[in-house]
Amino acid sequence: MTDATDADNNAHNTNAAARFTAAGNEMSASFLAAKKRSDETTARLEAHPEEFTMLTGDRPTGRLHLGHLFGSIRSRVEMQDKGVRTNIIIADYQVITDRDTTDHIGENVLNMVLDYMAAGIDPEKTMIFTHSAVPAENQLMLPFLSLVTEAELERNPTVKSEKEASGHALTGLLLTYPVHQACDILFCKANVVPAGKDQLPHIEMTRTIARRFNERYAHKHPVFPEPAAILSDTPEIPGLDGRKMSKSYGNSIMLGATAKETEKLIKKSPTDSERRITFDPVNRPQVSALLTTAGLVTGRDPVEIADEIGDAGAGALKQYVITSVNEFLAPHRERREELAKDMDSIRDVIHDGNKRANAIANETLDEVREAMGMLY
Repeated sequence: MTDATDADNNAHNTNAAARFTAAGNEMSASFLAAKKRSDETTARLEAHPEEFTMLTGDRPTGRLHLGHLFGSIRSRVEMQDKGVRTNIIIADYQVITDRDTTDHIGENVLNMVLDYMAAGIDPEKTMIFTHSAVPAENQLMLPFLSLVTEAELERNPTVKSEKEASGHALTGLLLTYPVHQACDILFCKANVVPAGKDQLPHIEMTRTIARRFNERYAHKHPVFPEPAAILSDTPEIPGLDGRKMSKSYGNSIMLGATAKETEKLIKKSPTDSERRITFDPVNRPQVSALLTTAGLVTGRDPVEIADEIGDAGAGALKQYVITSVNEFLAPHRERREELAKDMDSIRDVIHDGNKRANAIANETLDEVREAMGMLY
């Protein structure tokens, strides 16, 4: 699940394995196994998309931005259009794993659906639903929690990093966040999950829970598939200032922003004192972030753009980025504006998705209870 403010966003065309090595990290056996499984699954999916069910989603912590579009939304549209059964969860309950407020959550949810649909997600083909409206899915937490240990939960990288960053005790919801994600994936029996490298531990936890449930309660007639991660081969998209793209940094181009708002944001983005424009992510992260953004929306090589601008300086670079981004987003904005004229229809999309998700979740929960001998 991605966060609407801090998503695992991507750019460039380097493959995941090469990117991992370039970062100076050893490729673990588990990563190599996941990569192999991802490649094999992708090949099968291309041949028989109708055999696959995908679960993906976002936390409604803010507006969706350009990183979401390139990092996940476009691939969702591709999967949908290939014929994969596509499910998108708006994980509203998971907002409170690390936040103590739900202010603006309703507005965020509606804006997410607007952006999904403007980007090409078709509610007739893709089920869009919210966590909080599907109680049977959340009820899977109880049997699933019995299948994992406290130590396994505490070893999860997301849990560990949050504990180290916060410096205080974790909430029960955050500690069990990986199990909640397993419920998201398994309630609809998803067998593929798009994921970045940093999300692999969540997928492995889901695979473990599915395997343990089947072995313990349903070895003759397995209830759950062991889902495979489909690894993205595109690296992280930086924010306009070279840092990670995040709403809290004010460095993200929101999909719903106007042309004027986008222009203002890009104009105030920092660069450096060197006049000549060059693409050097290590030594010139801020200039390179602008070039990366321009490259994404134009389909051009950032180095080529840098060479073209040359000694014209940061002002010329920013103007190029402003023009390129606004031209790229113009069709999205136009579709979004048209959709926003009928917000009742947007709410109907959510209500219909919730109805469909409830039917699936209730059926799965019945199978779980039957496997556990709890149908009386």
